[in-house]
Amino acid sequence: MLLRHIRYLIAVAEQGNFTRAAETLSVSQPALSQQIRQLESELGGQLFDRSGRVVRLTDFGLAYIEFARRAVLDLEAGRRALHDVRDLSRGHVRVAVTPTFTEYLVGPLVGEFHALHPAITIEVSEMSLEAIEAALGDDQVDVAIGFTDIRSDDIDVEPLFVERLTLVAGGTHPLTRGAAAVSPAQLAELPLALLTGNFVSRRYIDDYFHGHGIKPNIALQANSISAVLKIVRRGDVAAILPNAMQREHGDLSYVPLDPPFPTRTVALLKRRRAYRTAASVRFCALLKEMLREGELSALQDFAAQR
Repeated sequence: MLLRHIRYLIAVAEQGNFTRAAETLSVSQPALSQQIRQLESELGGQLFDRSGRVVRLTDFGLAYIEFARRAVLDLEAGRRALHDVRDLSRGHVRVAVTPTFTEYLVGPLVGEFHALHPAITIEVSEMSLEAIEAALGDDQVDVAIGFTDIRSDDIDVEPLFVERLTLVAGGTHPLTRGAAAVSPAQLAELPLALLTGNFVSRRYIDDYFHGHGIKPNIALQANSISAVLKIVRRGDVAAILPNAMQREHGDLSYVPLDPPFPTRTVALLKRRRAYRTAASVRFCALLKEMLREGELSALQDFAAQR
C-alpha cells in the first residue's frame, strides 16, 4: 500500500463525498475511486458505505482509519526528521502560545532565538488552551507555552514559572494615584474591560468574581489584548491582566487585590513521544535559559507580588 492510498482514504472520510475529496486532492474523481477500491482489495473489506447521499465509513473503515491517521502523523514527522539539520544551520519551529504571552514573553524569546539562529524560521500561533491541546495532538505545532491545567494525557507538561492576575489601570484612572489594595467590594464598582471567554484567564477571573460574590461592572469585552490595553491607557476603565505584563508595559499601573488572585503555573507543552526537531529542542532550551538567568528571569519574581 502506498501513502497516497491512505491520504485518499482520509480525504474521503473527512469530506463524505468522493467528488469534494477529489477536488481537495487535485485528482480526478475516477482516479480517486480506483485508488480506494485498490485499498479495499488490499485490506480485504469495504471501507465506505456508498449507498446514501453522504459517503460514510463502514465498521471495517472505522476500525482502520484511526491507525491510518496515526501512520500519516508518524510519516510526516519522519519527513521532517530527514530535513532536520543538527548544526542548526537551517530548520523550522512551530510554536503555539495562549494570547497573553505575546504581550510580555514571545517578543524577547523570539528576538533572542533569531539573533542566535537566524537561518531557522519560527512560526508563532496564538491559540486557546483547548486549541493548543488539539494542535499538539494533531502534530500541527512542535511546542506550546500555556498552563499546567491540560486535560490530555498525551501532552508532556513542564512547569516554567507562576503568574498572577491583577488590576491594571492607566492614564488618569483613580487607581493610578493610590497604593492600597482593592477589595472585592471596591472591585465590583469599577468599570472593567475584560477579555472574552475564549481566553483561559477569563475563567480565572469569573471564578474570582463568583467566589467573592462579585457582580462585575463590565464596561466592555474584547477578544484582543492589544485592544484592551489601548482602552486601559485612556484611563476610563481598568482591566484584569497578568502582572508580569509590567515587564513590557511599564507605563501602566498594576494595582493589587486583597485577597489576591490565585497564582497559575505557566508551562511548556509538548506532545508525548513526538519527534523533536533540533530547532524545537533548542527553542525550549533557550526559553528555560532566559527564565533562569537571562532577559526573562524577572518573570520568576512577579508572582510574589500581590
